[in-house]
Amino acid sequence: MEYKLKRFSKVMEVSKIANIHYFEFTKQYHTFKDRHSFRELLYVDSGFINVEADHYTGVLSENQILIHQADEIHSLTCPEEEASNVIIIGFECMAPELDVFAAEPVTLTDGQIKLLTEIIKEGRSVFLPPYDVPNQRDMKKRKEYPFGADQMIKIKLESLFIELIRSKNNEASEENSEISDDKMQGIVHYLNENFRGKITLSELCFLFGTNKTSLCHKFRAVCGETVIAYINKLKIKEAKRLLRSGKYNLTEIASLVGFSSVHYFSRIFKQYEKQSPTSYMKTIKSRLML
Repeated sequence: MEYKLKRFSKVMEVSKIANIHYFEFTKQYHTFKDRHSFRELLYVDSGFINVEADHYTGVLSENQILIHQADEIHSLTCPEEEASNVIIIGFECMAPELDVFAAEPVTLTDGQIKLLTEIIKEGRSVFLPPYDVPNQRDMKKRKEYPFGADQMIKIKLESLFIELIRSKNNEASEENSEISDDKMQGIVHYLNENFRGKITLSELCFLFGTNKTSLCHKFRAVCGETVIAYINKLKIKEAKRLLRSGKYNLTEIASLVGFSSVHYFSRIFKQYEKQSPTSYMKTIKSRLML
């Protein structure tokens, strides 16, 4: 009897690559709106950036990844107060399972970060510098590079995407704990009363007997935003009240509303109010003097 050889299923295949960049952006750096026929991976190695795209507009924080879909209009902006390091990889992959990662950032695990680091290293061995020129249309390959290095880029990218999809599927397949309207009201009330402290998704899931997938989905459906965004808005609203009172300095206010540092407080305040806490107070005082 002959051996029966089995073929491998190709559920995830990266067919082509456009570029592998590692950018050390300056403060206030921004790109113009771009659009191309391949997907684009964004990963923040340090700092944060503001992303504007068809499927997601918001902050991409440190250790988070976002994958723009092909033909998606997108741009990014770096904050005024902080320079950010960002990995950008353009690639072609037809797997529809990746589409979900265009809609919401995902925080990578240590193992996934290690995979991404290895991809960057392989990319340096295959492609010629520079690695930090925006809109580089033709990233040249070296004439010689380590055996199989370009294939390793493909394999490791596919491995990373499979890991991401598995993690997503595992979250979705957790025990389904339906969140009733009454329970949702309880969650919102809890946030309104305790937003000054440190609140995590894990804590909310434990207190209200649910899981992260159900919580995030229900909360966004009811409130129209993420749990973190809701908490931050409560913090900023309270911070504005304290600023107007004139009784506290910025460091004290940051602590009173539950931010880990005045720098982080100022960053989030500007993200939501489009001005710094100091500028906000100047605006308020100038209005009162009219």
